[in-house]
Amino acid sequence: MQINFFRKKNPSASVVSGMQTKQKRYEALVQAYNRDVYRYAYWLVRDKHIAEDIVQETFLRAWRSLDSLKDEKAAKSWLITILRRENARRFERKQLNLVDIEDHSVTDAHSLSSEQQIENEWLRRQIDKLAPEYKEPLLLQLIGGFNGDEIAEMLELNKNTVMTRLFRARNQLKDALEDNQNRGQSNG
Repeated sequence: MQINFFRKKNPSASVVSGMQTKQKRYEALVQAYNRDVYRYAYWLVRDKHIAEDIVQETFLRAWRSLDSLKDEKAAKSWLITILRRENARRFERKQLNLVDIEDHSVTDAHSLSSEQQIENEWLRRQIDKLAPEYKEPLLLQLIGGFNGDEIAEMLELNKNTVMTRLFRARNQLKDALEDNQNRGQSNG
């Protein structure tokens, strides 16, 4: 007769432990990147409520596929990629009735001077005028803080293409600024 001296692991205890680990990992992810993901969502959709919905869907999808995130250093770009896809799904599901409403500012408007607010709004309008292929990499760099390699991976483009688009976007903004300054000098 053979006696087993090793206690069998309780399978339900390991499941609970695994869920607790996943929960802690998820909470750390939300804590670290919620503001950046929201900021980027707001820039994409320009509506506080839609941005909140997309961010919520993004984190829900992140929870479901958290086990697929192997490199914690890639978490932010992984979340932004999920967010971009979630935003695209929004248009696949239904066509929204768009109405003109006053834009809500992401920054605290009370902390900025009126001149700074005007400059920020002018810059925001100029960025909105950029073609999508220039606007999206620029926003990923400015708002998301991603480098060329990360943007290339998220947009599934060659890094040189991304760098060219960033260069052209900046040049278009620079040209718009120079035109605006020249108009200001001739009007002043």
